[in-house]
Formats: sequence, structure tokens, C-alpha cells
Amino acid sequence: MRPLRLVQFTDLHLYGAMDGRLRGVEVLATLRATLAAAAADLDRCDAVLLTGDLVQDDPAGYAHVQALFGDSPVPVYCLPGNHDEPGPMRAALAAAPFRLNAVGTHGAWQLVMLDSCLHGEAGGRLAASELRRLDAALAAAPDRHALVCLHHHPVPMASRWLDTVGLDNAPEFFDVLDSHPQVRGVLWGHVHQVFDSERRGVRLLGTPSTCAQFKPRAAGFAVDQRPPAYRWLDLYPDGRIETAVEWVATATPQAVDEAEPARERRASVR
Repeated sequence: MRPLRLVQFTDLHLYGAMDGRLRGVEVLATLRATLAAAAADLDRCDAVLLTGDLVQDDPAGYAHVQALFGDSPVPVYCLPGNHDEPGPMRAALAAAPFRLNAVGTHGAWQLVMLDSCLHGEAGGRLAASELRRLDAALAAAPDRHALVCLHHHPVPMASRWLDTVGLDNAPEFFDVLDSHPQVRGVLWGHVHQVFDSERRGVRLLGTPSTCAQFKPRAAGFAVDQRPPAYRWLDLYPDGRIETAVEWVATATPQAVDEAEPARERRASVR
């Protein structure tokens, strides 16, 4: 049986303006370049994941999300980031193919999308209601492997400034996960860089942005020179996860000179 194929895009930071820029990067142009680079993966994927900061504090940016993803033949699972606007986001992504803060089942797998945002704050927290929702979703599908997605990182990134704006109740989050042995992976955005580790047999994955990146292990805020990126994931019926980050060469100021997207892969064990 073939694996479930997912494609993740995160931290789009779109503006309503076509030429809106974030840290020197024209964000709509880099997103379009990323989608073009991901075309083959999108053609054979079973779902798309958008893991927050779809806009940069500008609800007009959701029109671009609708234009670029609204005709998707597969579900587009979405969750908010700290730069999203909750009301306009709900209104803009209310209809198919979008599924906001949803729980979905695909074959042997369950996908759980969580809202970790705190209004007006860069850091995140899972409300008691979200933790209960997570627990209930996992309890309802004990025989399906689970991938849990949120915006804020629940483990340290070894970056002093970035780790002040992560998930501030991560122990409570992991208490829920630890009570459900079918959880195989946790996936997030927010960090604008690659992260790939494991905790108690659960894969922990952070993904770079479709625009500008943060310099890893930086004590203070610093922008990296790496280009835009996306992640694909293959979720196997036996619980294995294979995944890679694909870097996209562009002509934007933050891009690096690469003839082909570079791949970072680490296959997991169950």
C-alpha cells in the first residue's frame, strides 16, 4: 500500500499588495516560486498543510491564499500563526478545500490541526479547550497513527531569542501525546528553519518558510541567507515517516545560488 503523501507550506507572510515584502523578500513571488518547485509533489499528494502565518498582519493577504490554493483537488488543512487574523482567516477559509483547525482521517493516519495562538503575542499556548480537543481526537482513533500539527515549536530550538516565543505550555501538550501511543509525529512552522529530532519515538519536525529564514542557533534575531522552502512527508501504513525539506532557488535578496533544490532527509523508524 502506498504511503499518504502530504506537502507542507508554512509562514507565507502574505500581504494584500502584490509586491509586499518581508525582510527584503517579495513574499508572493517566493510563494509562487515555491509552488512551482513543488508541482510534482502537489500532483501526487493527498493533502496540503498550511501551518500558520499565512498573512503578515494583513487580512487582505487571504485573497492570495484563496487564489493559489482554492482550486486544490485535495484538502488544504490550515491552522493560524501569530501573524494571522482569526476572524478574517475563519471567513476566508470557511469552504472546501480549506479545513481550518480540523481533524482528518486518511487511511491508516489521523491528522490533528491545533490552534496555538495567543492574541497579540508572538509566543504560543494551547488553551485547555485545545488540549481537550487533542485528547478527544486521539482517543477516538486509537488504531490510526497520528500526526499532530501546530504553529509554535514545543521543544527548544537552541536559539535564545526564538525560544522565548515558542509554546509556553509544552509539558501539558506532551502529557497528552504521551498518553496516546499511536502518535508518530509533531509538525510545526514559526521557526523559519529546519528541525528534525525525536522524542520517545515521536518524530519532531520544524519547517522553513516560503519566504525569509531565521539563522539557526542565534542568540539574537538574525536573518539567514537560505532560500524559500517546503516540506513533503510520506506517512506509511506501518507508522513510518519519511520526509524531506526542499530548498527553492529564487532571484530574491535572501536566496542562495543553487542550481537545483537541495534535499535534507532523515528516514525514521517506527
